[in-house]
Amino acid sequence: MSKTRTLPDNPIKDGQLAVVVGGGVSGLAAASLLLRLGARVRLLDNKGFSEDFLARTSHLDLELIAGEHRPEHFQGAALVVPSPGVPWSALEKPLALAGNPLCISELELAASFAHEKIVAVTGTSGKTTTVSLIAAMLEAGGKKVFLGGNIGTPLSFYILEKEQGAPAVDILVLEASSFQLQFIRAFHPKVALLLNLSPNHLDQHRDFAEYRAAKLRIFANQTPADTAILDENLFDLVRGYPLRARVEYFAPSGRFPQTRLLGTHNRANLEAAFLAAREFGVTEEQAAQAAQDFAPLPHRLEQVGETEGVLYIDDSKGTTVEALRVALQSLERPVFLLAGGVFKGGDLESLRPLLREKVKAVALFGGDREFFERAWQGVVPLSWDECLEMALRRSRAAAAPGDAILLSPATASFDQYQDYQERGNDFQRLARELP
Repeated sequence: MSKTRTLPDNPIKDGQLAVVVGGGVSGLAAASLLLRLGARVRLLDNKGFSEDFLARTSHLDLELIAGEHRPEHFQGAALVVPSPGVPWSALEKPLALAGNPLCISELELAASFAHEKIVAVTGTSGKTTTVSLIAAMLEAGGKKVFLGGNIGTPLSFYILEKEQGAPAVDILVLEASSFQLQFIRAFHPKVALLLNLSPNHLDQHRDFAEYRAAKLRIFANQTPADTAILDENLFDLVRGYPLRARVEYFAPSGRFPQTRLLGTHNRANLEAAFLAAREFGVTEEQAAQAAQDFAPLPHRLEQVGETEGVLYIDDSKGTTVEALRVALQSLERPVFLLAGGVFKGGDLESLRPLLREKVKAVALFGGDREFFERAWQGVVPLSWDECLEMALRRSRAAAAPGDAILLSPATASFDQYQDYQERGNDFQRLARELP
């Protein structure tokens, strides 16, 4: 990869300034790739940099700036790469005062150097399960696959490793978030999937219209030679969108009955995954074997164990109202629900009929209790505890054999945990330790 390789509409040459916003794994991946391209790289993070981060990046020639983002941080930049989760509202004013330098996501940056065919998946929920299913089906069909993007490894790290001699793959299977898609320009998946769409991340997007527009950008650069795959319920939503690719719609089916995945939503995910894998020659028999072998992903309706007839289910990845709806619809047992955290928006009141039907009691914990209490008061018994352990103990004391205790918070975890994995791990530890 030549250091003078140009990005879409914006060359990055030796010595030019690139500003990366956010010091997480995506930001570090983008910064590493930009350094390889010969750019001067300034990395901003409003929360500062941990000792571990400083140790891991000590060998990199990075300019690190912590604290509030200011116009002078972006002055003279040829390129700005915001990390997923950095809201546009935090960048719009300082970027405007700095002359509006070109802004692209790490996904766009890395894809500029990818020659492999791309399968990209977005949606409000189900993305990680679906990309993992697609990768498993493609591998069952004999394809070499990279699985990454918004899940696991950022694409920039794959590009760098390939540049350093690692073997290339046949297909890149990428999970794409609304934040990543909001800042694409030329990103071009051969197969693009939109699984579903409901209000989410309204704490970081201006409104649902902006969130929806970001999701639909996954199709923006497709041609008639490409494939767009959408849930059949989105037909009316995309009616006025200029889809140029060949369009296929999916719905839940019984095509893959041998699976450990729970719920109607996962039957839809299986169908979507197969339609994507079929584009690369995967047969239904190969896909069926992959579906049968596929284990539920951690923290996604994961059955943790059963004690005295009470089943513990970890759905910590259920960070949205829609994900909670799907979780409740998937279960046949009466439910004691654990919910609460940093609410990201959505219509909690729409869950009232489902709560009456499925839920014995709701044990809230942590932050943003007022959203749940306002929406659900009088529908089911509600309680609130400061932490997950107290809420779980309350639920365990009330549960009877045949019940399920479900952690499906409908929120982000950042009030008390680093991420949903840490929250889920804590739930699983407690479920094992409680008598």
